[in-house]
Amino acid sequence: MGIFVNYSIIVCIIFILPALCYSNQTNASKATFYKTLDGKGTPNGACGYGDYGKYVNNGLVTVASSKLYNNGAGCGACYMVTCKEMAVCSYQGTKVMVTDNGEGPAGTDFILSYEAFGRLAKHPGLAQKLFAKGVVDVDYKRVSCNNYENNNLAFKINEHSNYPAYIAFFPINQGGATDILAIQVYEEKSYKWIAMRRAYGAVFDLANPPSGPLKLRIQVTQGGYTKWVQSKKTLIPSYWKPGTIIQTDIHFP
Repeated sequence: MGIFVNYSIIVCIIFILPALCYSNQTNASKATFYKTLDGKGTPNGACGYGDYGKYVNNGLVTVASSKLYNNGAGCGACYMVTCKEMAVCSYQGTKVMVTDNGEGPAGTDFILSYEAFGRLAKHPGLAQKLFAKGVVDVDYKRVSCNNYENNNLAFKINEHSNYPAYIAFFPINQGGATDILAIQVYEEKSYKWIAMRRAYGAVFDLANPPSGPLKLRIQVTQGGYTKWVQSKKTLIPSYWKPGTIIQTDIHFP
C-alpha cells in the first residue's frame, strides 16, 4: 500500500509560524448565550479577570467548555465563531475571547455574551431569530486576538495581592493562539527559579515572594509546541501594588 504525504501540512509545520497553522483548524460545535445588564461579559468569570473580563474585546467574550478552558490554560484564547443558519447568520462570524468556564447543553463549547451572540447574525434585525433558537450550530477556529496597539504580553497584579507577603497576577494580551502553562520567578540569593501556583483560572500566585525586583519566565504552548520564554528585562518592580499592569517585551502572534 502506498504512503500518501500531505506536503501542505509539512510546509505549514516547517516554514510557517505554528500559531498560524494552528489557527486554520476549524471544528464543529454549538453555541448559546447568557445575559448581563449591559449585554457584555461577567466580572465573576472563572478565569479570574474581574472587571477586565467584563469589557475586554469590547464585551465580545465567551464561557468555554472544560475542553477549551483546559484547567485555566485556555483563558484569554480567542476564537472565530460562525453559525450555520445561513439565512440568518453572517459568514464572517464573531471573534470572542475566553473569560469563563461552564457547560451548556450537550455538545455546546461556547456560551457567548449576549452581545457576541447577537453579532453572529447578518444584521441586528435578524439577531432576535437567533436568540429565539437559544442554541445554534457553529464552526469555530482558534485565532489571534490582536486587540491592542502594543501586542506584547502584559500582567495585571490581582486585587487580592498583599505586599510584600502575597502576590497574585494574571496574564493579559497573550496573543490568543498561546496557552500559558506555568510561570516561575527568579530568586537572586539562591540562584533558583521558584514555581508559582495556578490558583484558579488564569491567576498565578506565590506566598512570600522573593524581595526586590522579580524576573519571570513563562512556559507556553503554541501551535502544538511547548517552550519556556523569558523577558529580557526585570518585570515586577521592588514595590508593587494591586491593580498595576506590568508590560513585557514578550510578543506572541
